[in-house]
Amino acid sequence: MDELNHPSVPITTDDIPDELPILPIVDTNLFPKMVLPLVLIQKEAIDLIDDAMSGNRMLGLLLSKRSDIDSRHTANDLCRIGTVAVILKMSKMNDEKAQLLIQGLNRFKVVEFLKKRDYMHAAISVLKSRNNDRNKENRALMANIVEQYEKIVKLSPGLPAEIGQMVKTLEEPSALADMVASTINAPVNEKQKVLELIDVNRRLKKVTRLVNDQLDILEMGSKIQNQVREDMDKRQREYYLRQQLKAIKEELGENDQEAVELREYKTLIRNNSMPEEATKEAERELDRLARMHPSSSEYVVSSTYLDWLTSLPWNKYAQDRLDIAKARKILDQDHYGLEKPKKRILEFLAVRKLKKDSKGPILCFAGPPGTGKTSLGKSIARALGRKFVRIALGGVRDEAEIRGHRRTYVGAMPGRIIQQLRTAGNKNPVFMLDEIDKVSSSYHGDPSSALLEVLDPEQNQHFVDHYLDVPFDLSDVMFLTTANVLHTIPPPLRDRMEVLELTGYTQEEKLKIAGRYIIPKQREANGINSGQIKITPGAIKQIISGYTRESGLRNLERQIGAVCRGVAAKIVEDQVENLTIGQKEIAEYLGPVQNMPDMATRINTPGVAVGLAWTPVGGEVLFVEAVAMKGGKGLTLTGQLGDIMKESASTALSFIRSNTDRLAVDDTFFDTHDIHIHVPEGSIPKDGPSAGVTMLTTLASLITKRKVKSRMAMTGEITLRGEVLPVGGIKDKVIAAHRAGIRSLILPLWNEKDMEDVPEHIKSTMTFYFTDKMTDVLNTALE
Repeated sequence: MDELNHPSVPITTDDIPDELPILPIVDTNLFPKMVLPLVLIQKEAIDLIDDAMSGNRMLGLLLSKRSDIDSRHTANDLCRIGTVAVILKMSKMNDEKAQLLIQGLNRFKVVEFLKKRDYMHAAISVLKSRNNDRNKENRALMANIVEQYEKIVKLSPGLPAEIGQMVKTLEEPSALADMVASTINAPVNEKQKVLELIDVNRRLKKVTRLVNDQLDILEMGSKIQNQVREDMDKRQREYYLRQQLKAIKEELGENDQEAVELREYKTLIRNNSMPEEATKEAERELDRLARMHPSSSEYVVSSTYLDWLTSLPWNKYAQDRLDIAKARKILDQDHYGLEKPKKRILEFLAVRKLKKDSKGPILCFAGPPGTGKTSLGKSIARALGRKFVRIALGGVRDEAEIRGHRRTYVGAMPGRIIQQLRTAGNKNPVFMLDEIDKVSSSYHGDPSSALLEVLDPEQNQHFVDHYLDVPFDLSDVMFLTTANVLHTIPPPLRDRMEVLELTGYTQEEKLKIAGRYIIPKQREANGINSGQIKITPGAIKQIISGYTRESGLRNLERQIGAVCRGVAAKIVEDQVENLTIGQKEIAEYLGPVQNMPDMATRINTPGVAVGLAWTPVGGEVLFVEAVAMKGGKGLTLTGQLGDIMKESASTALSFIRSNTDRLAVDDTFFDTHDIHIHVPEGSIPKDGPSAGVTMLTTLASLITKRKVKSRMAMTGEITLRGEVLPVGGIKDKVIAAHRAGIRSLILPLWNEKDMEDVPEHIKSTMTFYFTDKMTDVLNTALE
């Protein structure tokens, strides 16, 4: 290590040259007359020091606005006001580092940066302090700073007491401000502001603010430390006193409440027949609880955990009532129609009767709202004689809702699966997971992944809730799920379930359900009896067709409820004693008819066709309109269409343009006309692969000026080669068409097999055309 010391000849402000090498410094400041040690590791900086040592030993220190030490600093990165420093001592180390001891001389300002060597040079001007006399205001500011600084020294272990005495001896205002600013714990940018103040009076005021802020922080920290120390002392004193009290009670033979609670837990653990792993965990937690103080938060966490462990139905079962005839009777009592789901449920129960330990599949009831999915689960529970519990999964985004929270805080709880099993009180309830298609994931985890274990009979016998942290056997639970749509369910989760489709109800089915179930239920709900109100079949049909055109039954029940409430109001007001509600009286209670009387009659001009769509709430009739205008710019699509429907329209237009001879279309039509396709109800987004045939028919009708046949609708996807591809939801679409007054349907040939699901009374009143060629579609549909 080489050391070079400063010569004995002193350097003064007058010796400062007009140009200086510039050394950037990071996260520190140097004030005039202060001494600062530095360690240099960059080669450019070491070269700068070597040159300075060979000359006048002076250099300029400028604070860098950047915090990275190793990067090369440019002129734009540096402040413009800094401190001229003289090197007192320099030592070079073996690992290519240099240690410096430097002393500040005076403030300076950069006039211009110069490029002479690899390091920066600058032309500078020396700054002299103004208002540095000991006038009355400056003396007052100095006295206040000295007083506050003494308090800071007392509260700061890192500052020696001698420095407080040294500050008292300073008589020059500028020197006092610089020394205090350099030694207090203030941000570097705030110290830089002090360095840049040439007016000493303003500098003293700035230092006063920094000293006051630092003193406030130190006093607050001291207060917090004293408070924590007092709390610790108080807690230890309470602990010793309670231990003494416990020993006194043991000597006197008194039983305190804590011992009673521990004995209760011990009895519950012994009598609950828990599995071996759960028993060991409960006993371990009980031992921990016995060593805790009842007022501690850990005691609450442990006692709550033991409450959950000892209250779960580890070995409590409901006895199955596997009477197939009675189960069929219960299902028929509770539900009209739904023959396929009922048949599958009875098969499920029959297998359970023959094989007691059969796990069976997880049944998923899929269909539009209001078709009886949840109530089917209640009927199954009633037929089996089991408890029925359900949780709604719509909007669940936190995996802890299924698996529970980890036991790390007071508010932790098990997941909703374990919660509902405790509510049921036995280990084999019928458990309905409603709206499984509406589960979503977030940064809290993926609930659908947690459900994979819950709904797998091979895995759920060792289901571990994060809160319990011991396995709980779910294999005896009969899980059922419901969904409106299936495509939003993740494929691995959907693979765990057997799907039973619950399609929409026909008008005839709704009529019978209303008379058998809904009207008696609404009469009872509104406090009237069968002798006070009678609703005729014609009135029910009017409600179904004019007010509740839907797949399910919820709106029908609401409208019948509204009629019953209106009758109840008249009875209470003594206007009538009983009423018969016919078709003409419906408008008095429900207002004007809300649905168009015959939507199919809207096909009366070329360029309009009726399609069929499937939605989460059932089948829907979809109108497609097209017009031609002079122009030749191309195809315009409106009505909030999705990408698939836009592609279907483009495909249909391309097929027509490529087959103008076969379709007897004037090929010059496309060069002189724009085509605009619109699907009404533009506020509703629409998408899906079922509208291709309808788009084709609409365009062909427009271009050939041939109307689509009256009361005809269609569905199917198309290809550029002229083929008609199959689509889904045929039963729902056919029922929707029948409901809208459609009497003939064009369907893909491959969907002919799906007609067995359509009720016979609908098939007998409609004509069906099955085809797999687009040309056959046009020949059948156009007049």
